[in-house]
Amino acid sequence: MALYPYTLQPIALNLTEAEFHQAQFELFSSASPSFGLSSIKTKEWIIMAIVVILAIAGLVFVTGYSTIIFWVMLVSAAIYLLVRTLGFKWYVKREFEKQVADQEMPDEMRQMKLGVQKHGLVMAMPNNQSDSTKNSQMRGMQMRAGSTQQAIIPWTAIKSWDETDDYIFMMFEMKGQQGSQIVPKRLKAQKFPIDTVRQHLEEVIPVKGLQTENLQPPA
Repeated sequence: MALYPYTLQPIALNLTEAEFHQAQFELFSSASPSFGLSSIKTKEWIIMAIVVILAIAGLVFVTGYSTIIFWVMLVSAAIYLLVRTLGFKWYVKREFEKQVADQEMPDEMRQMKLGVQKHGLVMAMPNNQSDSTKNSQMRGMQMRAGSTQQAIIPWTAIKSWDETDDYIFMMFEMKGQQGSQIVPKRLKAQKFPIDTVRQHLEEVIPVKGLQTENLQPPA
């Protein structure tokens, strides 16, 4: 296997509430159908082109009140284009905001540190967080004592993963406990080996895409 860079010590995640919601929105958007101009099918472009051509021809060759129908055709084509792109984007964002309106970032993520090793992803938190982590995604994992608590998520425990321009997302299962982790790509500026994470994820799960159905219900 190729040699990849790893971390000597876990690096502070420093995830903010704004980043937490931004990461969720990016993942939600990437999983939603595209509503840009490139998403418009050839058949739709042909129909709109025919409508526009007929409308322009009518405005050129017809005079009087009869031209109203051709103006309506032009306006209708423009409205359809706006609804098909900007309108659906607005709808997707509104639906996302409704879903996460009452969702808050877990407290443990505020002080979490992440490391990358050949055998898995290292999750570390200050030892005084022990009470708050009893119901967290680190519950049921093997914790190391000391000034910080550490848990190792083996790469083989990853059930699915995905990424956007700014984040990597992964879902895992250990000892019947399910969890997820967000990794901001900005950590690369702190020498966090994002490419190594991606390499290991691709080795265990070649196809990206979060598959929640792969996670079994907790025992």
